[in-house]
Amino acid sequence: MELRHLRYFCAVAEELNLTRAAERLHMAQPPLTRQIKHLETHLGAPLFQRHSRGLVLTPAGQFFYEHALQILEKIDVTVTSTRHMARSKHRTFGIGFVPSVFYGQLPLLVRGLRQKDDLELTLSELITVQQVQALKAGRIDMGFGRLLIDDPEVEQEVLFEEPMMVALPAGHPLENTRPTLAQLATDPLILFPAKPRPSLADMVLGLFRRHGLKVQVAQEANELQTALGLVISGLGITLVPEQVSRLKRDGIVYAYLADSGITTPIICSRRKGEVPSEIMLAANKILNVLVENRRSGRYP
Repeated sequence: MELRHLRYFCAVAEELNLTRAAERLHMAQPPLTRQIKHLETHLGAPLFQRHSRGLVLTPAGQFFYEHALQILEKIDVTVTSTRHMARSKHRTFGIGFVPSVFYGQLPLLVRGLRQKDDLELTLSELITVQQVQALKAGRIDMGFGRLLIDDPEVEQEVLFEEPMMVALPAGHPLENTRPTLAQLATDPLILFPAKPRPSLADMVLGLFRRHGLKVQVAQEANELQTALGLVISGLGITLVPEQVSRLKRDGIVYAYLADSGITTPIICSRRKGEVPSEIMLAANKILNVLVENRRSGRYP
């Protein structure tokens, strides 16, 4: 199997029409048809169902399409990065993160890595599901999120558990208290991020559900800052990880929960089985110190 076979297949899978796919690939239809049949024979599975109105992907075809896209994307990223490295003396290292981890250890990790003169550091705001895809495609090298994702190509490490807090509008009756979830369930709830899911929003909903509590979702926001702005406006309350409380804004107060066992993890994701580069080793060393400081109470 060659890369061109993957490109041919993806074009047909996206067009679901051999004629249009052939035009898109700037080739004749008969050779394209032969290549797809050859691919199916090689895989030992039908990739398409033929109908009078066009083609439909089989379950095997859908599975192969999703993975073929990842392979092609990773190759494109690798080629682009290689060309970039050839033109530059700088090495590159990409970090993905969810917004709620950017108020604790992550800025210190970034600051430590930026001390390296020959390193080009890129930061991407991505939820955990997106980080996994970006790791597999080679767009980032390390991710920081809050969800455990089962993927054989990615390894995840829980760095520590972080207490959850509630963000309340200033003057709220529960200000200066340690409210219970039952007390919080009586207020309209603001969730973030609204999409894509699963995300921290699902963790929060699951938390109330496990305690047998129903909540009224007043609003869903895509951005953390938007969610906090809605709290300030009095539209509701929102649950946030502890480090978000370091973000001070007029009109908002933070309170620890009555149940100190309600926490959310900080999870580091990396590509599985990859020999760590010099930059990765340096990042891990800095991260280990930061995590130990956090666990021993030397915050952040």
